Amino acid sequence: MITVIDGGVTAPKGFLAAGLRAGIKPGKTNKDMAMIYSEVPATVAGTFTRNKVTAAPVCWDKKLVETEETAQAVIVNTGIANAATGAQGLKNSELTAEEAGKVLRIPKEQVLVSSTGVIGFQLPMDVILEGVSKLAPALSDSRQAALDAATAILTTDTHKKEIAVQFTIDGVTCTMGGMSKGSGMIHPNMGTMLCFIMTDVDIDKTLLQKKLREVVDETYNMVSVDGDTSTNDTVLVLANGRSGAAKIDSEGEALDTFTEALMEVCTYLAKQTAQDGEGATRLFTAHVTGAPDRETARTLAKSIITSNLTKAAIFGKDANMGRLLCAMGYSGAEYDPSLVDVTMCSKAGSIKLVVGGTMPPFSEEEALKILEPEEITAEVELHQGDVEATAWGCDLTYDYVKINADYRS
Repeated sequence: MITVIDGGVTAPKGFLAAGLRAGIKPGKTNKDMAMIYSEVPATVAGTFTRNKVTAAPVCWDKKLVETEETAQAVIVNTGIANAATGAQGLKNSELTAEEAGKVLRIPKEQVLVSSTGVIGFQLPMDVILEGVSKLAPALSDSRQAALDAATAILTTDTHKKEIAVQFTIDGVTCTMGGMSKGSGMIHPNMGTMLCFIMTDVDIDKTLLQKKLREVVDETYNMVSVDGDTSTNDTVLVLANGRSGAAKIDSEGEALDTFTEALMEVCTYLAKQTAQDGEGATRLFTAHVTGAPDRETARTLAKSIITSNLTKAAIFGKDANMGRLLCAMGYSGAEYDPSLVDVTMCSKAGSIKLVVGGTMPPFSEEEALKILEPEEITAEVELHQGDVEATAWGCDLTYDYVKINADYRS
């Protein structure tokens, strides 16, 4: 059984964190740098953006995940993405890892680096290096330290995103804690905005990487805010084995339990990202059932939540199912539109708005009541099989344009 507990990245044994203001963007007051540290080397896995304009820290991390068995620290800065910065950007990521290695007394190859913010600007390395030197002595396993770190990685997010869970492997209590950021430029492709997951489980690297990819594909890759895949998307997992549970090195019950916990953490953080989309007022979920295969279900669910017209209708509490059906129709998925039923649901109730591919008469007043709450779900039944998929998005509001019209200022 997976139990959610109060905590973040410091909840698992042997992990410390810190978050503070280094001063990357003058005139601001927000915390803008974070550090996570494992007291012992931790098995590492990661997934990353497939955007061809790949940020320098993604290049650094991807190389380390592919060539190193373990990692021991993560450094994150906000304000500047260190993307489209050429050879100097790559060098700056390495210099950041090198400085962290010095203050933590570990090899630079044990340090992962992440950045988020404005694309095209070089990092102010004097500020970054000083920030690293300040973060190290501030490291703590306290709840406040996790909160500080989760706060320090935010950009246009309106709130921190973190979770911790506990579960049992062979009678031993294990813990997993995660934090993420993301609000705009959200349409992941084999990664997510920025997400860092720590666990005290001992697990084989190949299995960890495999399960991370599977879980990311069902969670973060089923999220969209605006259809823009970031240059910096990264998910990192560090597993340090400090729980004392036996190492997971094969398929079986222990791996299944671990995967369930990872799914719980990633699903929660993915939904938090969708709900906190820039300017958003509603979490919009599309749940497609009765599909003939997985790809059909996934394609239709994502097409529904990424449609700007559907998102605008959700914002306006407008039961305009023509927009949803249209989004399904151009998705490229093979299905029979004449069999589709759609029911809109929320805590206020449910209303069937599409039956057999047509839109029957309905009460606009009842539909408005159901579309009023902050979480809306479109239940889409294809009647062509038994496969399902879920995607998460948000409404499209005036504030999304306002936020992104002056993002650099």
